[in-house]
Amino acid sequence: MPQGKPLVVPADGLTTRQRRNRPLLAIHTGDGKGKSTAAFGLALRGWNQGWRIGVFQFVKSAKWRIGEQTVLERLGTLHDQTGEGGPVEWHKMGSGWSWTRREGSDEDHALAAAEGWQEIKRRLAAQTHDLYVLDEFTYPMKWGWVDADDVIETLADRPGFQHVVITGRGADPRLVEIADLVTEMAKVKHPMDAGQKGQKGIEW
Repeated sequence: MPQGKPLVVPADGLTTRQRRNRPLLAIHTGDGKGKSTAAFGLALRGWNQGWRIGVFQFVKSAKWRIGEQTVLERLGTLHDQTGEGGPVEWHKMGSGWSWTRREGSDEDHALAAAEGWQEIKRRLAAQTHDLYVLDEFTYPMKWGWVDADDVIETLADRPGFQHVVITGRGADPRLVEIADLVTEMAKVKHPMDAGQKGQKGIEW
């Protein structure tokens, strides 16, 4: 896209404005680092545009608080106090979901993920958020914790103007097929290869 201009203009009958302002389904997949980081960057941009942001983390422990959560929640508080930006909700699977308090075995986690997905479906139907970040959502799809066919159909048919970004390795090919934007992040080098563990400001 030289100078931000598309290489092909489809004969779809839409104006440039109409084509530009369509809700996107984005997938960040691959073995490289940065999938979630990029998604949270989109959330920051969306907040700045006044969008209603909903973040749903499907795998990370509800007890693990990453830096982006702190920042986005503070921005949500700023919105509540001043009207600047947009509202923010952040939920983590299991004990982090506001609608359930389940943690424990794999079966418990599977049930929590299924409940989380059902809540997201309700929100999509109600057009609750302008941007949904479904972090590490490829994994419950792969593990059968959520019905992949239901996910594909729901996202493809979601109403209104709702952006969705999904992160995680091994994205379902059907998910990739219906997505508008797919980025595969490839690992070239990583500090863990040299025995270095994650560190503050880089991993959290």
